[in-house]
Amino acid sequence: MDVRGLSSVTDYYVIATANNKPQLKALTGGIEESLEKEGARAYRVGGSPESEWVVVDYFDAVIHLFTANTREYYALEQLWSDAKRVE
Repeated sequence: MDVRGLSSVTDYYVIATANNKPQLKALTGGIEESLEKEGARAYRVGGSPESEWVVVDYFDAVIHLFTANTREYYALEQLWSDAKRVE
């Protein structure tokens, strides 16, 4: 989601769903590894697969990784409903 002009924290929120905790762990590691190869290092990583929500902060983009139930519970898409969708 393009949140430029809506959020003072970041320009983009990326939201993705994992099927289970092991997949959530693998997605987190894969994202960090892939972006590190491109020269981007995470500023901060919060949460854990056990909490069913991991957030990886790259300043300009913040990546939220959830299990399906946790994503539905927090409903970030509704919170940022004014944001432009980027696919």
